[in-house]
Amino acid sequence: MGLRFIFMLTRNDRTVEDAAEQLQTALGLGVRHIGFKDIGLPIAQLKALNAAIKAGEATSYLEVVSLDRDSEIASARAALEIGVDVLLGGTRAEDVLPVIAGSRIQYCPFPGRIVGHPSVLEGSLEDIVESARALAAHDGVHGLDLLAYRFKGDVPALMQAVCAAVAKPVYIAGSIDTPDRIAIVKQAGAAGFTIGTAALEGKYPAAGASVPDQLAAIIRDVARLNNHLSPFSKKNLAASFAALPTAGEAIVSGEVNGMPIGLARFAGTSAWHFDLHSDKLVFVHKGRLLMAFRDREEIVEEGEFIVVPHGVEHRPAALDGICEAVVVGPARPGRP
Repeated sequence: MGLRFIFMLTRNDRTVEDAAEQLQTALGLGVRHIGFKDIGLPIAQLKALNAAIKAGEATSYLEVVSLDRDSEIASARAALEIGVDVLLGGTRAEDVLPVIAGSRIQYCPFPGRIVGHPSVLEGSLEDIVESARALAAHDGVHGLDLLAYRFKGDVPALMQAVCAAVAKPVYIAGSIDTPDRIAIVKQAGAAGFTIGTAALEGKYPAAGASVPDQLAAIIRDVARLNNHLSPFSKKNLAASFAALPTAGEAIVSGEVNGMPIGLARFAGTSAWHFDLHSDKLVFVHKGRLLMAFRDREEIVEEGEFIVVPHGVEHRPAALDGICEAVVVGPARPGRP
């Protein structure tokens, strides 16, 4: 699984008033992990927000900001009522786990000591790592929500230490507002990260300060880190065939699922042959192709294609001079 970007509909640890509008922007850009806080909007609006996230085929996250036992239990009950997929934050696993037991909620509490509002992470690196181990040891804890960029010490060292100490997913929260910080999160071995205020306030380096510009830049940078950007550009078939020196030549233009895409220009009639293990598709770009099988012959015109199953003997022939064909599957020089 690649690094996960969780867009938080929050500013300064509160769900924003225009969360429903910002949600539609995020869904339209293909964001598939979207969260909010348990404060800032009434419970009825949070339920509607969660329903809209689900309707958009995204995963919903509720991050709690409770600082005492009673309010944290109340937040866990709110997560059940709202129906979120993932419960982030909180520190009292022993109180929350009985509340969400039997539900499908994935629970990822904060390791370490969380104080203040907006929340900050206090304690030594060693204490936070020990807290992470203790929390991750609970069967009902799915992962951890590490408030790394609200820690005053060595943040990269903290992330690496926590990710190395537990075998469960670690999500990084805090002030992540640059591509460099996202890269550090990935290098640390984290499963994902949250961004809220930075995107909503136009702080992330992007073409513009608008939320669409901000989210598009974050999505692009995450895709690059996950190696999910395509290295391929479009190709022109006429120009590609023009690069073939003579009839009787074939070149590989690319691959799809390990299957080569070949370009073949040929004349005359090939010998009978078959491919033992692989099917192939032959698309006629220019000319006319006669594809002979043992039981019939097919004439394939320009713009048409034919599939030749593996193990089937066939004999291609170029009609009317030269035939140019795109072959998806094994091809031999000079014939499809």
